[in-house]
Amino acid sequence: MVKPEKFIPAAIEEIKKAAGNEKVVVALSGGVDSSVCAALAALAIGDRLVPIYIDTGLMRKGETERIKKIFGDIRLQVVEAGDEFLAALAGITDPEEKRKAIGERFIRVFEREAKKSGATCLLQGTIYPDRIESEGGIKSHHNVGGMPLKMAFTKIIEPIRDLYKDEVREIAGALNLPPEIQHRMPFPGPGLAVRIIGEVTREKVEVIREANWIVEAEIVEQYRPWQCFAALLGLGTGVKGDNRIHGWIVAIRAVNSRDGMTADPVEIPFADLTRIGSRITAEIPRVARVVYDVTPKPPATIEYE
Repeated sequence: MVKPEKFIPAAIEEIKKAAGNEKVVVALSGGVDSSVCAALAALAIGDRLVPIYIDTGLMRKGETERIKKIFGDIRLQVVEAGDEFLAALAGITDPEEKRKAIGERFIRVFEREAKKSGATCLLQGTIYPDRIESEGGIKSHHNVGGMPLKMAFTKIIEPIRDLYKDEVREIAGALNLPPEIQHRMPFPGPGLAVRIIGEVTREKVEVIREANWIVEAEIVEQYRPWQCFAALLGLGTGVKGDNRIHGWIVAIRAVNSRDGMTADPVEIPFADLTRIGSRITAEIPRVARVVYDVTPKPPATIEYE
């Protein structure tokens, strides 16, 4: 287990040495990993840190407004790039290709924004499970195996690359980050794109964003899962009123885990599941049916793609 009193000064020194006199872009998503990296880098290089949040159009409901509120006092740059990411994903159905398309688009947007400020290094919140899954062929994380081979950055700095998620949370506590950051539920770097089976479209994103919001509202406070979300599986037949519809199938996923390497489904009473399913089908007209995923990791991954 990591010892914060040793890790923090070592990480600060590592960032100082890697950055030299250069400006550094930190990819800030608002999750605990990127927030810890931003806090460490701020201690290491101060005003030479350029924090950038990219709104990919694949974020949770209200996420961008929340990020602006929490990090607005650190000169956070917010880049609206939803149209770019949707265009990059057009026609792609393979999960690996999706991740690579998103990883490349992230880098290109960061390169463009870094050029404006004169930054030459990129600092990101890659953690150990990201590396294991990417290098082991399980799936390419957008910030590891999904990154393009050619980049304009002189260095990629990854100060928490050897930590598990629970260790990152411990570091966050030692850095006095807000509890809502320290204990925040994981959200995938590629966003809602990996919660959509098949091609990512604007309509699908809007449907799953609303479904995800309902799932979090119904499950987080009551069951305190390690992670919960909704995923869009495809189209199925349903009946609403007196009409037969061909609507979306939404899966609910809720798991408990320590470090994300293994996970078990949360046991949610059937009455609660039916209430959540009823909310989703009632509030999102295009959803025809809702299912609950009871598969542990392994054999499944936590996210769908």
